Amino acid sequence: MIRRLGPLRSAALAALLLGLLYAGWFLDGWYGPGPADKETAFQVPEGAGLTVVAARLEEQGLIGSASAFRLRARLLGSAGGLKAGEFSLPANASAARILAILQGQEGVLRRLVTIPEGLPSIMVQERLMAQPLLTGTVAVPPDGSVLPDSYAFQRGESRAAVLQRMQTAMDRTLAELWDKRAHDTVAKTPQEAVILAAIVEKETGKPSERRMVAGLYSNRLRKGMLLQADPTIIYPITRGKPLGRRIRQSEIQAVNGYNTYTMVGLPRGAITNPGRDSIEAVLHPAQTNALYMVADGTGGHQFATTLEEHNRNVARWFALRKAKGEL
Repeated sequence: MIRRLGPLRSAALAALLLGLLYAGWFLDGWYGPGPADKETAFQVPEGAGLTVVAARLEEQGLIGSASAFRLRARLLGSAGGLKAGEFSLPANASAARILAILQGQEGVLRRLVTIPEGLPSIMVQERLMAQPLLTGTVAVPPDGSVLPDSYAFQRGESRAAVLQRMQTAMDRTLAELWDKRAHDTVAKTPQEAVILAAIVEKETGKPSERRMVAGLYSNRLRKGMLLQADPTIIYPITRGKPLGRRIRQSEIQAVNGYNTYTMVGLPRGAITNPGRDSIEAVLHPAQTNALYMVADGTGGHQFATTLEEHNRNVARWFALRKAKGEL
C-alpha cells in the first residue's frame, strides 16, 4: 500500500531537495568553468582588497557576479590575501582558480625590462620609452647611476618609477660594495669606483678578466700614466652607443673631460652603467704589475708589464688580423 507523506514531511523533503539544488548551484559557481573565452591579463593594484578586485573581475567579464564571487570566496576560498601584480588568467578559469592565482598560488605574469651590463644611459632611456605598457616620459639619467639587472613592472606604471628602482638598486649595491672594499683600491670615493668600473666594463668582454683589467688601470693611475682607454674616446661622440667605424686620429687627439688619451686620471664621469662584478673588480683589483694590454683574438687580452713586451703582443695581434683579412 502506498502511503502518502504528511504535509510536514513533504515540506521537509522539498526543502532538502531545494537545498541540494542550491548547494549544487553554489558549488558549480565556484568550481565550474568561468565565462572568459580567452586568456586574459589581470592587474591587482597595490593594496586592493577583495571588493575592489571582484568588481574589476566582473567588469572584465572574468566572473559572472562580483557579489557572488565575494560570498563564495569567503565561504569556500583558501585563507590568504591577494597579491599585487599582473596575472595571467586562463580561458574559462573557475572562480576558485582565479582566487588561487590572485593569492599567488600560481605564477604571476612578470613584465620585465632588462638592462645589460655596460648599457649606456642613453640606451636605458630608449628601452624605457620603448615599453608600451609604461606611462609618462623620462630623461636620460646620468651614466653610472643605473644598476644593470632585470626589473619587473606593472602595466600602467610610470617610467620614472621604474628608473627610480634602477637607481636605488645602484645606490644600495654601491654602498654595500664600498663598505667591503680592499685597502689597495685606487678609488677614493664610491663615484670614482663607478667611473673606473665603467671603463673596465667596456674594455673586456670576459668576466674572468675584470679584476686583471682593473688591476692594470689601477697601476696606471698610481703611476700617473694615461689610461688610454678607447671607449673614453667614443663616449663624447656617441654618448656610449657603438661608433660603427674606426676611431679617427683627430678623435684620439681630442681634448675633453673624457678622452683618456689626452688627460691623466679618470674621466669626469662614468661612460656607461657598470655591473656589480665590474664594481667589485675595481674595489678588489688583481695583484699584478701589468701596465699594457691588447686584444688576443679570442675576446680577451694579452697583458704586458713592459712596453717592449706590449709591442710584441701588438705585432702578433696585427699579424692575426691580417691573416683573417681584416687589414
